[in-house]
Amino acid sequence: MSKEQRTQVSAMLRQPRPDGSRSVEAIRAGFKAMMAQMVVPDGLRITKTTLGDRPALHVEPGTEPGTGTRTGTRTGTILYFHGGGWVFGSPETALSLTGNLVARTGFTAYSPDYRLAPEHPFPAAIEDTLSAYRALLDSGEDPSTIVFAGDSAGGGLSVTTCLAARDAGLPMPAAIVAFSPGLDATRTGESMDTKAGIDPFFTRESLGHTGAMYLAGADPHQPLLSPAVLADLTGFPPMLLQAGTDEVLLDDSTRMAARARAAGVDVILDITADVPHVFQSFVGVLDEADRALDRAALFLTQHVRTPDTAATSAR
Repeated sequence: MSKEQRTQVSAMLRQPRPDGSRSVEAIRAGFKAMMAQMVVPDGLRITKTTLGDRPALHVEPGTEPGTGTRTGTRTGTILYFHGGGWVFGSPETALSLTGNLVARTGFTAYSPDYRLAPEHPFPAAIEDTLSAYRALLDSGEDPSTIVFAGDSAGGGLSVTTCLAARDAGLPMPAAIVAFSPGLDATRTGESMDTKAGIDPFFTRESLGHTGAMYLAGADPHQPLLSPAVLADLTGFPPMLLQAGTDEVLLDDSTRMAARARAAGVDVILDITADVPHVFQSFVGVLDEADRALDRAALFLTQHVRTPDTAATSAR
């Protein structure tokens, strides 16, 4: 990563913000404006739809000019959960990440617009993401061709939705990819303190402000809120966790990886030096973002069992 790239990203993330706790409306507007600067691949087919009784975006690979044939399409569906602290964000703000995974894998993706706090606190988001997964299964999609992915709070949802699906007796998806996931509402990771002042995006106070909206008085000491320290991950699919060294949530990923390993789950912990929270969003700006998305796409394509791969493995 060049000094110029670091400087550009740092300047974007360290822009002066108003003192004190901001309103929900201000937080949502600020995040939307920031994410509108991220690069979305050209040529994608993006349509609004409904999944599990919630609005969603359907993102598909582009089409060959004049043919209507989608380019590089492969069997596979990404269920992508956007970030935003369970309080802000939308499928549109995550389009850079969703779109780049679609472009790199050839899979299609659905990104549900799950309900947000404080209007709809825990467990509304998990209810909606589980409903989206159930809708894909009910439509006839094979779970071996479905993967969960998400960033930040959405990365946390990729794990907690798996927990909820397992508890509901549903089959597991083929894999999980989580970018800088939020996996510990107890905020007990050492990085919460060791990375204070280094993280250009979050502070303990800012996380506490939005976290309280999502908790709405719920005890954070439960698996669906703090899976990195409390969840039983038995039977989970393979996981790829990506994080940067410059984020206070780093230990959410390191402890989740250790917990997965102890439960016998295949897990890859992918930590990149000197990059911020959800650095993958800066594709086209940070070289590390492009390389991380390439690794994530490879992981997903390796774990989705298409008819072709199933026939090959049976020989």
